[in-house]
Amino acid sequence: MLVFHTPAAVSVSFDEENLVSPTGLVPVMRLAQDAGLHSLANEWIKIPTDKGANAGLKVAALVAGMVAGADSIDDMALLRHGGMKKAFKGCYAPSTLGSFLRSFTFGHVKQLNAVASRLLVNLARKAPLFGPPSGDGEFIFVDVDDTIIEVHGYLKQGSGYGYSKVRGLNAV
Repeated sequence: MLVFHTPAAVSVSFDEENLVSPTGLVPVMRLAQDAGLHSLANEWIKIPTDKGANAGLKVAALVAGMVAGADSIDDMALLRHGGMKKAFKGCYAPSTLGSFLRSFTFGHVKQLNAVASRLLVNLARKAPLFGPPSGDGEFIFVDVDDTIIEVHGYLKQGSGYGYSKVRGLNAV
């Protein structure tokens, strides 16, 4: 069997309103919700403009998009396809999520870091991967590989030169 179209002429879309394409997203986002992602983001992220409204839902939408494979703001459109609106509340447009992220300063990134650290503790309680804590002062180290995203311009808050010798921001 041969493919009928050349790769440049093929366009595929997923828009069945009763199906969700990233099937593993529902249990992942249920775990995030149970671990308090929404409430932590609402509590810790304070953006004074209208762009900061519903921070919990917007952060959860960004996490959902990344879990589903989105790696740019435009890719966040996958949250609005098919039956996603039946499965999730807060399926924001990519432009709304982009405006939310553009309103972040370095201080807001620190607020997001506060959310992430508390969420990690809550996730460890909800889904103990290493058994119950023994209380003997045992530590578990989580190694998260970092990525330096190169930036240009002098107005990028929090950017700097690190071990990579590239002016950038740490994605974590």
